[in-house]
Amino acid sequence: MKVTKIETHICHAYRTNWVFVRVLTDEGLHGVGEATLEYRELTIAQACQELERYLVGKDPHNIEAFWHDAYRDAYWRGGAVLMSALSAVEMALWDIKGKALGVPVYQLLGGKVRDVVPCYANGWFAPAKTPAEFAEKAKVAADAGFSGLKWDPFGSSYMNIGRRELSDALACVGAVKDAVGDRVELLIEGHGRFNVPTAVRVGQALEEFGILWFEEPLPPDNKEGLAEVKKRVRVPIAGGERLYGRWDYREFFRLECVDFIQPDVSHAGGIMELRKIAAMAECHHIPICPHNPSGPVANAATLQLAACTPNFYLLETMALDVPYRREVSTEKVRLKDGMMSIPDAPGLGIDLNLDAIAAHPYEPKNLRHYTGDLTDIRPDDATASFGNV
Repeated sequence: MKVTKIETHICHAYRTNWVFVRVLTDEGLHGVGEATLEYRELTIAQACQELERYLVGKDPHNIEAFWHDAYRDAYWRGGAVLMSALSAVEMALWDIKGKALGVPVYQLLGGKVRDVVPCYANGWFAPAKTPAEFAEKAKVAADAGFSGLKWDPFGSSYMNIGRRELSDALACVGAVKDAVGDRVELLIEGHGRFNVPTAVRVGQALEEFGILWFEEPLPPDNKEGLAEVKKRVRVPIAGGERLYGRWDYREFFRLECVDFIQPDVSHAGGIMELRKIAAMAECHHIPICPHNPSGPVANAATLQLAACTPNFYLLETMALDVPYRREVSTEKVRLKDGMMSIPDAPGLGIDLNLDAIAAHPYEPKNLRHYTGDLTDIRPDDATASFGNV
């Protein structure tokens, strides 16, 4: 079997554009991957295409050799673009291998340690603005069985936060806490928005709510600062979605930056790279809770990791999504009591519907995180991403 082509397909998904990859072979088998690099979708699509010269004419089963050679020859190593392109093509190669051998990818990585994985919800709050609106949305998400609710209550704050803005954010957290009680965990997202003293101030203010974690309180380029925040607050810290590969994570662990790590299968180097990072985390007794807010293929790949990774703890899921999510792929996963079942189909257990993807062409989008429009994350006709059973 030889690789003949790499294709990229971009699908508008309201807040961003999903970037899907197909790796084709001369035996009719193909694999799918996802490289959704928000706000740089055209760039990442081209980067995926440039990896074609490393694969055409090669055996798709030799995944480690491809990854090593492509990473080595990039010269300008690491970073979001190279690592996201590598991630998508690598997961497509695992999909091909699993299909060729007739087994799910997790069987190629040691087999199952679990059949289902607990899920927390992101995107559940759209389009809430006030504490009361967040509280009502939280009740709905809790009733759906999610084990946790994550959101960013900090409006347009960046680096610093005013007294009134902090009071508003804490009122939102309090309203959600009152609405759901102890039924679900609360996970507070920072989106890398604060400086060290502000992150400490916010983290200390969050202590009264018993949150599961305070996520990415600092920008990702200051690991030492994040370690300092972790030492000065009494809430657990999560982070790592914007780290690229095991070399970034080596320093992250050495500095003891976080209590939970959050590598993204679409950005950190792919399925095997996350397995290696998870093994490093296991040596430090740190759980892995992958960043997973993207499209259906990334979710499918992350589920394969959830199946076979002992220190996998929580799966991030988007509670609501564009109504055509179920049309663009064959995704069939379901939630029951907040647990997502891990599929047993060969490969990643998912394929793409190219006609449905083409019906929603690329639209440029800008980051909303620091504009006060963060809850405008889903369209008015958004539906549940995954059906309950």
